[in-house]
Amino acid sequence: MSQQVNGRVVQIIGPVVDVEFPDGHLPAILNAVHIADDGDAGQMAIDVTVEVALHLGENRVRCIAMEPTDGMVRGMKATDRGEPISVPVGRETLGRV
Repeated sequence: MSQQVNGRVVQIIGPVVDVEFPDGHLPAILNAVHIADDGDAGQMAIDVTVEVALHLGENRVRCIAMEPTDGMVRGMKATDRGEPISVPVGRETLGRV
């Protein structure tokens, strides 16, 4: 896994989330980006993983959420995981997905 880089949420439209990262640290297409906030500022607690779908330019990426984005607001911290979303598998699931 490569070094994790922090960005910030700049736009939320349903399951589509735009995230801005520092210059030169744009995550790769299909990378997992984790958005979390404990809700201590009077907001809902958020723990959502999104997947990078598109590079928009100007250090922004467009992501697709894997769960509801209810309560997500602009400015929340987003962390590039440096790798695609992965799901653990065992003997029970092999050949069934």
